Amino acid sequence: MKEINFSSKAIIFDDFSQLLEEDRTLLEKAITARDKAYAPYSKFNVGAAILLDNKKIILGNNQENAAYPSGMCAERVAIWRAGSEYPDMIVKKIAISAASSHTVVDKPVGPCGACRQALYEYEFRQSQPIEIIFMGETGKIIKTESLSSLLPFSFDSSFL
Repeated sequence: MKEINFSSKAIIFDDFSQLLEEDRTLLEKAITARDKAYAPYSKFNVGAAILLDNKKIILGNNQENAAYPSGMCAERVAIWRAGSEYPDMIVKKIAISAASSHTVVDKPVGPCGACRQALYEYEFRQSQPIEIIFMGETGKIIKTESLSSLLPFSFDSSFL
């Protein structure tokens, strides 16, 4: 038997003023996308903004459906849109913001497990890290250098 340890590194920002301009702009785009989400059932709106290496920003937001689980998360809407519209571009960063009409979301909301796996597929395929920046509606902001830091022991196509 052998015990292993691994760690993830993240930066926690107190507010927008501490972010680099590029990160702040991307997060503002995620908030704009969040405000257009279709979430009439959960009332939990999520927006995502992806920065490609050609400087294009691709937006996505969650889309719910009365026939659960037919809806889709913002992160997967954005990454699949980026993949279909710009299949040869490198994904540099994704910014995510969440808000609720039931309560104030005052802590960072990272991607769900399914979204982590979908995003990781792109990171693995491009052999370059994807920075993740995420927040709630207010409060602190978290930034990681790579999706793989959020998904240890990842599953990828090398297992197939």
